[in-house]
Amino acid sequence: MTAPPDDCLARNEWICGDYLTSRSEILGDAVVQHLQLTFVSVALAVLLAVPLAAAARRWRWAAGPVLGVTTILYTIPSLAMFSLLLPLYGLSASIVIAGLVLYSLTLLVRNILAGLRAVPEDTRQAARGMGYGPVRLLLTVELPLALPASMAGLRIATVSAVSLVTIGAIVGHGGLGNLIYSGMNTYFKAQVLTASVLCVIIAVSADLVLLGAQRLLTPWAGRRAA
Repeated sequence: MTAPPDDCLARNEWICGDYLTSRSEILGDAVVQHLQLTFVSVALAVLLAVPLAAAARRWRWAAGPVLGVTTILYTIPSLAMFSLLLPLYGLSASIVIAGLVLYSLTLLVRNILAGLRAVPEDTRQAARGMGYGPVRLLLTVELPLALPASMAGLRIATVSAVSLVTIGAIVGHGGLGNLIYSGMNTYFKAQVLTASVLCVIIAVSADLVLLGAQRLLTPWAGRRAA
């Protein structure tokens, strides 16, 4: 007995509207988990990257070790990274977040450090002359002027995190990656394609949002480029 001609699920087609309507709740839950894992991971990475970059900028001897360690972390294969983190976090969402934080540090630290190094020394001296201490100088002068380079790193780290979240499917916490993984195992074409396309949409949307935020926060950069 053959499937009806209008039953794209039974025919296992790549593009199938019935899949979207019948699995909308599953897709929605996967998207929410994907967004949560990405946001938490990148946010934590930023919180770690800023002091690391600031330390590397303030003490020249610290730049080499900071950049070296974060680069080494970035070269560790994702499967090996999760295996190393498994004894600490078990099969939980925390292992995915921890892995993404470590991967994001390389991109964030390098770009934030580049931005801090690009701040004119005359600007720093003027701020010190006005009584700015190290912390106030960093927060109100250096970091704002380093925003263009920092935001560029944040955009790359976010897009990378959206992609890497899918690897979390190996521990059951991969957002849309769970659907891609199970779809590949069962050769469910519509599920694989739909989840993959949604990952791309999330990545592009996140990049556009951050680009818009960058332009709002750094209007002088656009004028200077013009």
